[in-house]
Amino acid sequence: MPSPPPTSPISPIERAADSFAAELSRWRVERGLTKKQLATQMGFDPSYVSHVEGRRHRPTEDFARRAEAVLSAGGAIWLRFQEYDDLRHSRAGAQPQRDPPVPEQWMPPGTGLIVEQEVATLAFVGDDYRCVIRRSLYNAGTEPVTRYLVRVAVDRYPEDPERSNRHHRDHPLTFAELDLQAWCDDPPAREPMEWRKKHDRDAFKEVWLLFENANGRFPLYPGERVTIEYAYTVGQEKWGRWFQRAVRLPTRRLTVRLDFPTDLDAQVWGVATSLSSEEAPLRTPVTRRPEGDRTWFEWSTDSPTLNARYRLEWRFRAAVPRVDVAPDLSVSNGRRASVPVSLLHPDPAVAPELARPAQPAAVVVPAQRHAPRTPSERMRSVGVVQRGSALLAHPAVPLRLPVDAAAGRDVVDRLFEALERIEEMHIFSKGVGLAAPQVGLAVAIAVVRPPDPAAEPLVLVNPRVVDSSPSVDERYEGCLSFFDVRGLVPRSLRIQVEHADWSGLKRLTTFERGLARLVAHEIDHLEGRLYDERMPPGAALVPITEYRETGRPWNY
Repeated sequence: MPSPPPTSPISPIERAADSFAAELSRWRVERGLTKKQLATQMGFDPSYVSHVEGRRHRPTEDFARRAEAVLSAGGAIWLRFQEYDDLRHSRAGAQPQRDPPVPEQWMPPGTGLIVEQEVATLAFVGDDYRCVIRRSLYNAGTEPVTRYLVRVAVDRYPEDPERSNRHHRDHPLTFAELDLQAWCDDPPAREPMEWRKKHDRDAFKEVWLLFENANGRFPLYPGERVTIEYAYTVGQEKWGRWFQRAVRLPTRRLTVRLDFPTDLDAQVWGVATSLSSEEAPLRTPVTRRPEGDRTWFEWSTDSPTLNARYRLEWRFRAAVPRVDVAPDLSVSNGRRASVPVSLLHPDPAVAPELARPAQPAAVVVPAQRHAPRTPSERMRSVGVVQRGSALLAHPAVPLRLPVDAAAGRDVVDRLFEALERIEEMHIFSKGVGLAAPQVGLAVAIAVVRPPDPAAEPLVLVNPRVVDSSPSVDERYEGCLSFFDVRGLVPRSLRIQVEHADWSGLKRLTTFERGLARLVAHEIDHLEGRLYDERMPPGAALVPITEYRETGRPWNY
């Protein structure tokens, strides 16, 4: 009987490739992603991810970079790739053609700014909440960093969105009361940081912290590390009982701390949301540590996923001193009185049911007794008008500019306030838009946030599509007004839109690809059309429970 042929020993480079595939699979499962979901977030074909995990394809540097960034593996995936790549180049006898190594680097070179550690502390002292954020930053990019984006959002009554919106319109958050201060580095090299406003709204502020002050500039250069700290104050009359941290940059470790008076007998819990999962309890418990008349609550996580949100919530079982505020006198029929009735209601001859002065039930949402469970219930809970309302079935009213400019700006503010609340509940990696009819205002205004968080949002006043390219593609869309389903919608890859500025001057802007789709979707709302009306005859909507690619980017 002939002996079987001898098997070849596994080479070091094959073992390294196997180690990479095993590390990739381990982190994918840890993050709760299917191969298809991981592929769409990385921008790869699903079969390629399957082949790499099955050891049928060897990893490339681009693949390893994207996998590390999407899975936030704390450098483990990138380290396995470097071991494989070093062996591959060593066998080839060639010098590696990649970025020079940086000591203690845990993410691929060129990643950009990295948060190696964040410690966020919220203390309740007297009648105020004092927030202190400390971040250890590392520049893994190729350019100096000269500014850092900071966001402050408040929500006094998270269980009652309409009440909260009215409250913050009458009692807006101001920069003066925030008393925002920021510093770079630790003593004795500690430097104060100047800051510049980016967005200033009633319940939301956004500023750039600048790596400079009156004495000079101190950019964060590639390969350098620094610690920044900033602090601000918000009175309890404007701060709801929740504290949320959003992971907008690759982060190695996140710690959240609450510091409360012991005699308030606080009960604290937490929830997490990510691109791959709906809201769920934190995977590890919040710890509690009494220290005299103060009690500390703390929660930490390593290598949180990019775009994840972690929120600590609490209630005080003992009585809290009541903060009285002036009564809300600016609302009539559930709407702000400064917006003219002519802008809130279309022509009675066109839609008589909308012209009645009655308060629309879809706009004012009562406080709920339990947390909304489905995506559509969550959207309804923050005041988004749902499918079936006549507001979504009729064209919106164009503004008469410049006469209606002030009222139009008020509508824009209300749209952005609603978007802030919506974005606290769901992550939109493809961008997001909101039209005035979706918040109960029959006005021809819409706002769009592009997918890039650094890009300026779009404000569209009296927009209409005047030209579109013959090139069309199909992508899945969702709508905040019926968020439990997704539909495959054909749209032009390029559209030209006529819209107005506040003086009434007409402008033409061209939008392409993903941004064209977002803009066209919102203009459809202003024309009384929903996206399913553009789907091919017989095409079915896909329930969100069956649609497993929620949050994936549109790849063109």
